[in-house]
Amino acid sequence: MLNNPTLNQTPIKINRALISVFDKTGVVELAQSLNELGIEILSTGGTATVLKDEGISVTDVSDYTNFPEIMDGRVKTINPLVEGGILGLRDQHGDDAAANNVQWIDLVVCNLYPFSETISREECDLALALENVDIGGPTMIRSAAKNVGWVCVLVNPADYPTITDELQSGEISFETRQKLSAKAFGHTAQYDTIIHNYLKDEKLSDDFSITFEKHSEMRYGENPHQFAASYKIPGNNKPNILNAIVHQGKKLSYNNIMDADGALACVREFDRPACVVVKHANPCGVAVGDDLFDVYTRAFNADSLSAFGGIIAFNHTCTKDVAEAITSVFVEIVLAPDFESEALDIFKKKKNLRVLEIGEFGKRTPKLEVRNVDGGLLVQDVDTKILSKDNLTVVTEAQPSEQEIKTALFTWKVLRHAKSNGILIAKDNTTVGLGAGQVSRVDAVHMALRKGGENVKGAVLASDAFFPFRDSIDAIKDSGLGVVIQPGGSIRDQEVIDACNEYGIAMIFTSTRCFKH
Repeated sequence: MLNNPTLNQTPIKINRALISVFDKTGVVELAQSLNELGIEILSTGGTATVLKDEGISVTDVSDYTNFPEIMDGRVKTINPLVEGGILGLRDQHGDDAAANNVQWIDLVVCNLYPFSETISREECDLALALENVDIGGPTMIRSAAKNVGWVCVLVNPADYPTITDELQSGEISFETRQKLSAKAFGHTAQYDTIIHNYLKDEKLSDDFSITFEKHSEMRYGENPHQFAASYKIPGNNKPNILNAIVHQGKKLSYNNIMDADGALACVREFDRPACVVVKHANPCGVAVGDDLFDVYTRAFNADSLSAFGGIIAFNHTCTKDVAEAITSVFVEIVLAPDFESEALDIFKKKKNLRVLEIGEFGKRTPKLEVRNVDGGLLVQDVDTKILSKDNLTVVTEAQPSEQEIKTALFTWKVLRHAKSNGILIAKDNTTVGLGAGQVSRVDAVHMALRKGGENVKGAVLASDAFFPFRDSIDAIKDSGLGVVIQPGGSIRDQEVIDACNEYGIAMIFTSTRCFKH
């Protein structure tokens, strides 16, 4: 290492470029511009072939190094003549370069094997993943990014025009080189993080790293004074909100994406036709059935007041009759796996309505979720646990019917998407009343009862955590509710059970909590 390193911050002239890219977007146009400026081009493998086919003068790296590409192309650019040409300090290493026949390489254009796309394939195994780990590319990129005083590096085709425009003046400024150097280090850092996360054995390893790429910038965040942008997992093309086809409507906001993601998560709980209406991150109306129009009608009417300006999600194709009904009310977003063409035409009547085609999706799969805290992160796996009848224990003298047990399981699927403390009342495969985000459980009960009104008679009430006192049961004694489902586990469980027995209410324990903070 140099004892007193200095950094050249003057503009540099490009005499020689090395181009080796997997993504060949725009590379022919870039190379043609370099050729017209009299810049020598070194290249490798498939990139060299593409450029030569376009009549562009190219020197193969193997001809420059007098060393062939070997081992099926695994070794081609890791060579002192290449790395020395990139890393050498022009004002200090000239004698070394001359003595070893090293020629300066002033511009490196490189992007990497698509590791993230490879590991997203169904058929990908460890051998295929490792074969798509790029070695020479990151080495060249990091070398060029390090030697920013004398070398310029390009990793993103979107930046090609910046260089070709600037080269019309004959030189590349230090400001441009520094900006592209930072991008290059970010590119390789992201690449290594993806590889690390794929290979590590533990989900929650000692050195937890994550990486994302920008999807879009937003006007603001939750409130107008907050900056915001959305980022997506590199190479992830699975059905989700960020990958959706947006058929129409205004640009999605921060809150839109949050609510739409919550609606999608909830509707993925069900196989039968389902509709979920979400408002401020809570499922205010949910229904399942056999006919989508009926399902939508029940879900919307479950709490039509809260549904105003909400998000509507379906897990089956949105039909024209459903679309016609939706256009008669105000909602922000409609999302579904796909839409009938007539439905899309009908939605055009509401030009500001966002219509999101998600693509075919199934049940939620395990993944990690991350939340910021001051000074760090909290990481956990998403709650995808599925309850069945076998997980339930009836603890009261009154016994629920088979239909009430099915309703209890339906209610539980919805409740875990509502903010804690949460109480949800449902019957006939439709939500009736929700009390969510309350600091007191009995307050959540009162809210759900008020929302449900007369419809709570004969319904099932679900609680996302145990009842600490019998006051919640006392609150429902005259409501006509027949069944309560809750985790159990309180030191006062028997007191709560006794209250249910006193009022003839059946109670089911899940032994599982579904908090959502």
